[in-house]
Amino acid sequence: MMRILALTVLLCVGGFSSFITQAAVWQITYPRAMVEGDVRNDYPVALLNLALNKTGVRYELKPSDRIMLQGKALRQLRENRSVNIVWSMTDQQRETELLPIRIPITKGLIGWRVFLIHRDNQTSFSRIASLATLQGYVPVQGEDWPDTKILQSNGFDVETASTYLETFEILSRFQADFYPRSVIEVLSELEIDNINPDIVLEKRLALHYPSAMYFFINRANPTLAKLIETGLQRAIEDGSFDELFKANYQPLLEKLNLAERIAFELENPLMSQETPLNNSQYWYTLPPRK
Repeated sequence: MMRILALTVLLCVGGFSSFITQAAVWQITYPRAMVEGDVRNDYPVALLNLALNKTGVRYELKPSDRIMLQGKALRQLRENRSVNIVWSMTDQQRETELLPIRIPITKGLIGWRVFLIHRDNQTSFSRIASLATLQGYVPVQGEDWPDTKILQSNGFDVETASTYLETFEILSRFQADFYPRSVIEVLSELEIDNINPDIVLEKRLALHYPSAMYFFINRANPTLAKLIETGLQRAIEDGSFDELFKANYQPLLEKLNLAERIAFELENPLMSQETPLNNSQYWYTLPPRK
């Protein structure tokens, strides 16, 4: 009995890396992109490959058979069906229902928002000089997105859509005045087929609230979560995480002229107290204005 107990302790303390190395091929399935040609999956998939390669395990990473809206993907993950990893903006409910890997994969950029507007509204937006004035305009968001609750808690009257593509239609029909989009998403979204060409990038404003995009795993699969967390941490330590991040996002940030925009700060009541806000390695810092 004592020999069995000693062996168990040895495996638990020192055997994680050897266990994952000797395991069979890890089958890892993530949600297929909602729109054909959508490049927003490129960076998370590349980062996931980077992290897994840092661990030395054998794995197969593939999209789900069917396209999934974010809400469905999170439900399927919670039920341990179809997918076993999802990346998403976090909130307290998601962190309760799922297993978060608390390393912000986009270094907080998900909380930096610029606006899509109808081109006819740029003159009106050019006159906005305060958050109080902006709160008189109506944003559009998905009905089950954390951003919707964040905006509402900060005094905005939010128009909601049941699907991702419907958000653009609402904006086109002037049922909403602006569509706050993350700096990591917005430029690629302007290139999506069938988006009204009158929807354009607003020129001078931004919103910021503390937020993180995490990889989420089903709570019954802590070994996979630990595997990915280990790989991400190794990538942070050797600098390859930052290299991938800068290669993907530095050109976008420069093109958006984020550092020169007027940015209004919002509170995020959905953030967990376990968010690693004090770890400077995990977060993007906006350069000073020129």
